[in-house]
Order: sequence, then C-alpha cells, then structure tokens
Amino acid sequence: MKRFTVLFAMLPVCVSLAWAEAAAPLTTLRALAALTNAQASHRMPATFEATVTYFRKYDRSLFVQDGEAAIYVNATTNLDLAPGDRVLVRGTVHESFRPYVDSHDITRLGHGTLPQPAHASYQKMIRGDSDCMLVTVLARVLSAEIVPNSTMRVPGIFLQMLVDGEHLDANVDSNDQDALKALLDADVRITGAVSGHFDNKMQQTGILLHVQSLAGIRILRHAGADPWSLAETPIDRLITGYRVRDLGQRMRIHGAITYYQPGSALVLQDGLKSVWVASTTYAPLRVGDMADAIGFPDVQNGFVVLARSEVRDLSVAAPAVPSLFTWRELASGGNEMHSRAFDLVAIEGKVVAEVRQATQDEYELDEDGHLFSAIIHHPGSLSAYPLLPMKQVPVGARIRVTGICMLEDANPFNGDVPFNILMRSYGDIAVVARPSPLNVRNLIILVALLLVVVFAVGAWSWCLERKRRREVAALAYLERRRSLVLEELNSSRPLKEIVEQITDLVSYRLRGAASWCEIKDGPTFGQRPAIITSQRLIQQEIRGRSGTPLGTLFAAIARFVKPSPDEAAALALGAGLAKLAIESSNLYSALVYRSEFDLLTDIPNRFSLEKQLETLIHEALTSEGVFGFIFIDLDRFKQVNDQYGHQTGDVYLQEVAQRMKRQLRPGDMLARLGGDEFAVVVPAVRNRAEVEEIALRLERCFDEPFAAEGRQVYGSASVGFALYPEDATNRDGLLSTADAAMYAAKQSRKNAAA
Repeated sequence: MKRFTVLFAMLPVCVSLAWAEAAAPLTTLRALAALTNAQASHRMPATFEATVTYFRKYDRSLFVQDGEAAIYVNATTNLDLAPGDRVLVRGTVHESFRPYVDSHDITRLGHGTLPQPAHASYQKMIRGDSDCMLVTVLARVLSAEIVPNSTMRVPGIFLQMLVDGEHLDANVDSNDQDALKALLDADVRITGAVSGHFDNKMQQTGILLHVQSLAGIRILRHAGADPWSLAETPIDRLITGYRVRDLGQRMRIHGAITYYQPGSALVLQDGLKSVWVASTTYAPLRVGDMADAIGFPDVQNGFVVLARSEVRDLSVAAPAVPSLFTWRELASGGNEMHSRAFDLVAIEGKVVAEVRQATQDEYELDEDGHLFSAIIHHPGSLSAYPLLPMKQVPVGARIRVTGICMLEDANPFNGDVPFNILMRSYGDIAVVARPSPLNVRNLIILVALLLVVVFAVGAWSWCLERKRRREVAALAYLERRRSLVLEELNSSRPLKEIVEQITDLVSYRLRGAASWCEIKDGPTFGQRPAIITSQRLIQQEIRGRSGTPLGTLFAAIARFVKPSPDEAAALALGAGLAKLAIESSNLYSALVYRSEFDLLTDIPNRFSLEKQLETLIHEALTSEGVFGFIFIDLDRFKQVNDQYGHQTGDVYLQEVAQRMKRQLRPGDMLARLGGDEFAVVVPAVRNRAEVEEIALRLERCFDEPFAAEGRQVYGSASVGFALYPEDATNRDGLLSTADAAMYAAKQSRKNAAA
C-alpha cells in the first residue's frame, strides 16, 4: 500500500516534467516579455531572434530587444557581441524580478541597426514599464567615479544622476579618467539598457542604466563653472545648502582625512568640526592628508552629511591628533556646545569580548560600567587588500582605541547617547594594561610548576634545562633568520642579496662552513673558497615546482668533520628557500615584461610608449630637442578577422609588426596601442621631413601581401604623425594631433576610392 502511495505522490511531478520536455519553445521576444514569473517558473524552452543592445562578456550580462519587447539574458558564450548584432538565442526561461533567459547557445546572425531608443521618464522606468529596453533620458550628473563594477574588479565609470528630480545611476563600460572632468554637473542625454538596483529579496530599490561606452553619453550643457572652484563652506555650515526635494546645491568643504573606507565613505575634520562624506571613490586617499570634497548636503539619521561626493587629496600631511575622552564625555557630548559625532577620538576600556563577523571585527569594551564597541570594517570584495587576521587582545586587558565616534542618536536633548568607535586599522588598538595575573588559570599553572619542581632532580634538571635553552636559542635564531629571508622574498630586493642571506643561513647551520649558490646559466652568489681541494664538498640541486633545474647549492666542510644528518637538512632548507627566491625573481621579471610588452606581437605596449613619450618630453624641455610621433591604424582589419578567423588575424598582426620594425632606424620605438592601432616614437629627427619620410615607409610597407596561415593577406594602413614641439608640447596633444592626421588620411583615402 505504501508503494502505491509513493507512486501516486510522484505522478504530478512526472507529468510536470514530461510537459516541460514536450513543451514547444517560445519563439518570439514579445511572447517571452509577456510571461509572468509564475509562468517562467516552469522553465520553458525558448528559441528566438533579437538585437543586442548591451553586452558585458566578463559577467555574462546581455540585454536584447526586438521592437518594443526586451529581456535580460544570462549569456553563456565566447562571442564578442556588439550593440546592433542580430543573434539567435536558445535557452531556458527563469523567474526573477522579471522573467529572464538562461542561455545555452547564442549564434550571431549578422550586424544591423540598433532599435530606436525610447524617451523614458523616471516614473515609467521605476514602474518597470521600460525594464531591459534601450532608452534615452535627460539627466544632470551629480557624481562620476571610476570604480570596480564586479567581483572581477574590472574598472568602469559609475554615474549618479538626477532625472525628473529623482536619483538614477548608470554604469558606463569605460575607464577614461579624462572624461570624468567634463561630466560633473553637466546636463547630458544618456542612452542605455534599463536595469535596476535590487535588495536581497529581488525587490527593486532604484534604477540603473547599462551604457556600452562613452558614445552613449552626449553632453548637452557643460557645468557653468568648475565644481572645484566653489567657495569653501565651513563644515558646520553645510546645512545652508540642504534641500529635501532636490538635494540642494553642490558645496565644497575642506579638512583632514581622519577615516577612509574605499567605495563607501570618509570623514573630514577641520578643527573641532567634522562631517561624514559619502562617496563611491576608490582613489588612493591617505588618512592624515588634507583634502577637498564637493557634494550635496543631506540629512541622514538626523546628522548632516555630504552625499554623492567627489574627493581630491591635496597630498599635504596634517594628521588630526585625537584627544582622550571618557565614556561620559562622548555619550553626553550632545548636551554640550560641541558634539563628538564623527570626530577622531581616543577612549580607554577593558576588553569584555572580541568577535570576528562576516563584515567587521568587533571589540566589546567596558569603561566604568558602561559598554561600547570598537569596530574595524573588513575590506570589501572589490578591495585590493587581503583580510588580515583579527588582532587578538586578552580578555580583561585595558586598551586604548582611536577612531571615529559614531553616535546612535542625533538628538542632543535625549540624555546620554550610545556610541561606537569606528577604527581605521589594528594600529588604532594600544594595550594599556595586561589582565591581572591573579586569576584561576594562572594559579593552576603555578601549582603545576611547583609540583614539577618538587619531583625534579636538581642537578639533572639543571643540566637538561641548560642544554635545552641553548638548543632553543639556536633554533630561535635560525627561525628568525629564516623568517627574515621569507619576508625579503615579498620585497623588491635584488636576487643576489636574498641568495647571499640564504647561503649565510646555511653556513650558520653548518657551524661556519663556506656556502655558495650557482644559478643555472647565471652568476654565483655566496662565499665560495678560492681553493676547495682540502675540504669536503657537499651539494644540493635546486629544482623548481615543475622539476626544472634552477641551480645548485654548495657547502665546503673541513675533512676532519664527520658527515651528519644536519648537513642534508641544512642544504635542504637552503635549497627550498633558494627555490622560492629564484622563482619569485623569475616571476617578477616575467610580470615586468608582461606589463611593458604586447604579448601577441612582442613589441612595447601603450604603457611603455607613454613612458617613453614622457621621458622624451622631459629631455626635450632641457635640450630644446625635436622628436616625432607616428600613429598607424590598420585598414580593414575587422574584415581579415571576419574572413579568415581570429587566429589568422593574430598572425597577420605579428607579421605587420615585424615588417614595420624593419622600416625603422635603431633607436626608433614601435608599440602596439591595442587592437589594430600602432604607434612609433622617432626620437632622433631634425625636421618634419624626416618624420614624414619614415611615415611614408611605414605606409608603403603594406604594398606587398602578408603570409598568414598559408594565405596571402592584403592589407593597408592609415598613417598620421605629429612633431614635438611644433604640433604639441605634451603627450595627450601629440596623441590627439597624430590621431587627427591619421583620421584625415583615412578619410582622404576613402574619398579617393569613392
């Protein structure tokens, strides 16, 4: 009977699964967009065509649209899709804020035109009527920062804007720092795919536009004045610019940075006044520096703060010196002339408990019978800094903590106000007094020691203790030397210095025997005796993690000293440390090379080019020198990729780089800027004619076809150049002038072909 009950219970599930498998796929985007979440929960198959309006490959975000229907696709694809691409999507419908498609195959059908972006109001977007659609809105930019916008830490521009009097955010896939200057306080027309901010219940909390590039932003009106030219407002006068309806006017304040949490907030203090500054910046601000902040006054939890702020570190050190307060002085500060909210303060207390939580470390302290917390926030998932171990402080110890006083109530007439201390680092914890030794644990230890003394034999114990102490001291010294070597491995010290420390460590372990290291295909480091025929030579091969020989570690020991296991242990210790040092040095060299050279063409990259330009400009300022800069853009490179594939395109780029290098003189520098763009720095020229002659050679070297993957590929390039200082006197000016000349050459060629 139980078997039949189970079968009947499973029957609806089996019928549901069979229906899902047999269901015909949804074939139009309009049908998908019309689904409810209840219908989408059946995981129906979908096969439909649509046009890409936004695609971000690294986190698989894809927005597609067909007519007035649009949807989000969790894109599983290796394709480099671009807005305007027509795609065929196969996948399964899922429920969320709105139904979306989890793709298992995406095919690019071709490239067409983008849908005409709709003009959307804030109310229409917040109602969800424009969800996932390509829209254009008129906005005023309140803040613009480059922030990491995913767990992959890919930098992008994050905009906070005002649309129809309401707040709206936008992610722009660009890290152009120069573009931010023109955006702040500007009126813009911005085009992107509508998404939203959501809480952990997938309830919408705001609007977020996804914009593919800076081309999606058009500045209609620049800011009337540079926001940083605003007159400075005293911190305690911020409320004069506060408005409830529209955030009021932008204001500028000045003070010392006393706290900084990247991507969230910082605190500025000016004398006895301080203010909480909310900002999304990840800029490397330094606590203790003077800084300016511009933003919009707001009232949050009863406190005046500066919201949607931009911050500029003035690199002038003026660290605030905290005063020591009692619990009563901080808790009752609101009843005095000056509240301590957001001030940098110091307070002492006895540790009651310490707890590591998911987002913060918290120390519970007692000061004269009153409890308060001292908190250190963990770095976020986008931070470049690792999470350090929690600083352990013995319970019962009296410590002094330094940090920002965070009051829980802004009303100055409610009596004593609870508060927390927001610390900046573990350096803000100082132990004032250790716990009293008169406790149960210490008494037990004392009794145990007395029992050991009673039952020990005095003379024998004394000998053993003395011998043990000598061994412990030797091991401790050896461990300190080893730890020092390990610390040096993480620094930028030369390999020679680190290896010599290792050989010194081996010599100490072998009671002063000479030790040295021969690097494979490299130099010898250490103390190698001039004559070793009268000594016993021992050695240990150094092998990398893959088994590759890295070198050999040697030691020369007097022949009268008998071999012992300590010799092998000493060489093994030294070989292990030497392996880490050599591999770390090789890895550092490889990383330096990868940062300065293009890995595909093996020529310098944009970073190396810009560094060379800055060097030449600096030298030319003192020597009144002349040099040239040439910009090369390959014509029809996309057609090569589309016709022959990306592998052939890569080989074509390699052949192009080698051929162009052969056109240059010793001392000229060819670099790949990215994609199909190259540039040449010509340092030794006397006039424009010499630069023009080299540019002409580069252009003509494309006359003959290139051999790529067994094919003959015909190519051409558009070339433009600039002369320092005749055309420009800085790096950006040279780039812009050469780029404009290249573009003019490209247009001239197109017009001639037409």
